[in-house]
Amino acid sequence: MNQALYKIREKGKYGFINRQGEVVIEPQYYDAEDFFNGYSRIRLNDKLVPMDPLGRLLIKHFFNFVGYFEEGLARAQLVNRWGYIDQKCNLVIDVQYDQAGDFSGGLAAVSKKKQYGFINPEGDWVVQPQYEWAGTFCKGLAPVAWNTGSGFIGPDGFLAFSTPYEKCLPFQGDVSTIVQRRQWGLLNRDGATLCEPQYLYKEGISNGEFFEDRAIICCDERFGFLNRDGREVIAPQYVAVGDFSEGLAPVKDDKLYGYINLAGQVQLAPQFQDADVFSEGMAAVSIKGSWGYINRDGELVIPSIFKQAKPFKNGLALVTSSGRWAYINSKGEPVWVEDTK
Repeated sequence: MNQALYKIREKGKYGFINRQGEVVIEPQYYDAEDFFNGYSRIRLNDKLVPMDPLGRLLIKHFFNFVGYFEEGLARAQLVNRWGYIDQKCNLVIDVQYDQAGDFSGGLAAVSKKKQYGFINPEGDWVVQPQYEWAGTFCKGLAPVAWNTGSGFIGPDGFLAFSTPYEKCLPFQGDVSTIVQRRQWGLLNRDGATLCEPQYLYKEGISNGEFFEDRAIICCDERFGFLNRDGREVIAPQYVAVGDFSEGLAPVKDDKLYGYINLAGQVQLAPQFQDADVFSEGMAAVSIKGSWGYINRDGELVIPSIFKQAKPFKNGLALVTSSGRWAYINSKGEPVWVEDTK
């Protein structure tokens, strides 16, 4: 298994350290992304280039855009057409599509002449182009849309069921988000509507996306939570909320943030200026304009001395102080600090 790597910044350039704070990829790039599915993406000559954990760049071809690797392939754009590369940057499916999605369940949705179908990893059509839109497969079903509705197909291309809604999104387990006139609801894998579209899409929140079986809902500018049965388990009542993580979610009353549990009961009373999700037993919170970390009992276990603070990931958290990046461990001790000299 590849070791966890963390993005660092030195003199305006980016590289990576390991959990011990040792530099494993020297800061040398003007832009870099966190690793995902074993690869990062860095910007070289104004182009995105995949990079493996050893710092090796996949530069057989320069593309305008390279997506994330899913099932061993990544979509890649050249000018205004898309194809697919493998993990050695070989172009295994020629650049030819108007749009291209990630592989899932052995198939990828692609479009030609504004019609979507599905291809296999060899680039052969499995489902001929015929839809106005298509999404990814999840447990044998993929969403598709046409001019009068939407539905789901199987990997053989046969329609499993149709709906009257404008769009269905890929399944999350046994539920799919349905969309109608910028409002969303839910249906199950049998095609039965669990919740009619009624919740407004809002920028900055995970519309219809579930975390610990709860999805954020918005009604009359107040926020609450829906479960996978389509029931409002926490009524819209908060000015702002965050996603559930480790059984708790940050919520804001008229002025301050606190935390509630999955049943909607107050776990930590509103007392923070801002608050993030729990991760590895701690959450970053803002107190008098500075960030620190609390435990599940609300105790401040890492002092609020940072300008910014991110959730813990594999034992480390990125914090900012006086314009400098640093990574701290769960005791609040720095394992790496940006050198600005």
